[in-house]
Amino acid sequence: MDQGDDCERQTANAELSIRIAAGIGAFTSAEWDSLGGTTRGDAEYGYNPLVSLAFLSALEDSGCAVRRTGWQGHHLRLETARGKLLGAVPCYLKSHSQGEYVFDHGWSDAFERAGGRYYPKLQCAVPFTPVTGPRLLVGRGEDSPTVKAGLAAGLKAVTDKLGVSSAHVTFAPEDDVQILAAAGFLHRTDQQFHFFNEGFSSYDDFLATLASRKRKAMKKERREALADGISIDWLTGKDLTEKAWDDFFAFYMDTGSRKWGRPYLNRDFFSLIGERMADDILLVMAKRNGRYIAGAINFIGSDALYGRNWGCIEDHPFLHFEVCYHQAIDFAISRKLKVVEAGAQGEHKLARGYRPVTMRSAHYIAHPGLRNAVADYLQRERREVERMSEYLEEHTPFRKDMAE
Repeated sequence: MDQGDDCERQTANAELSIRIAAGIGAFTSAEWDSLGGTTRGDAEYGYNPLVSLAFLSALEDSGCAVRRTGWQGHHLRLETARGKLLGAVPCYLKSHSQGEYVFDHGWSDAFERAGGRYYPKLQCAVPFTPVTGPRLLVGRGEDSPTVKAGLAAGLKAVTDKLGVSSAHVTFAPEDDVQILAAAGFLHRTDQQFHFFNEGFSSYDDFLATLASRKRKAMKKERREALADGISIDWLTGKDLTEKAWDDFFAFYMDTGSRKWGRPYLNRDFFSLIGERMADDILLVMAKRNGRYIAGAINFIGSDALYGRNWGCIEDHPFLHFEVCYHQAIDFAISRKLKVVEAGAQGEHKLARGYRPVTMRSAHYIAHPGLRNAVADYLQRERREVERMSEYLEEHTPFRKDMAE
């Protein structure tokens, strides 16, 4: 389905249609910024910088999320007959399952062993970004349940018309998942670890909520992380120079190449976000002997700090924890942000004051046999995620007398 092609929405209102945009550039700035959650100062929806036009366009304009890399733009537009944008879904036609953080390799392997063709598939997500955020984007002033239901129905219709195996809406908020489930999508859960700022005025206020032994261990860890003459800088806004990006990219490539084999983001991407959204970015950079040796990139929302990539060119005990987790808490408290989302995986975050949180995704599987098999698997997986969350919550470092 090419850019501008129509796909009738299965609803009584025949004046609404789904159209496909082959790139985020097909949306005007005014159109995208009219969607809830995409711009700073949105009192109703809040602001998530990872669904901003600046971030998504940087992924495409840099060549990171394009057809050549297996991320072909297939963004959904829900429009009136006059072409007014009511809602949208950031969506990609995928030829693989890399860079998603919600793993379906087992599904694809099983389907292809049975003679099916799993790829291409539709992926409704922010590429390379395991962060919960709005996926069914609604125009401000529009009826949210109606628009979201139209987007969910449209996504199914596009999947069927394209003849692809499936559509996956990953890291979606719970209300989006509920609407997708009502439209026939399967519900999947997973787990991350987030820090919650309970109105702390300082890091010491946060430490006071921990058990004594955990509090002492945290203080010792932070001292040892900086023991070798290491200092920390927070870079944001005009401090995000090309030299700073050069340094951070070297860290990202060194660590990413060893961890993943091939990092997903290129150098141009970092320059573009530096140009387009510098005030929404925090680089936490570690310096030793006059040069930066490690760093982590974070994105600043209206009420959350989103931790993303980390890298280093020198190994020092506990430096990763300091740069990625402790400094993020410091910054969130200083900015009065409510939450720190520190990325995928990592039960080691639990000991550092991050709590287990359930993450959600929704999956439309076109083939009935595969759909039934996946539904059975997800039912068992949800129970296991719930059990694990309960177990981990019992082992947080917080004082028992402060438990709710």
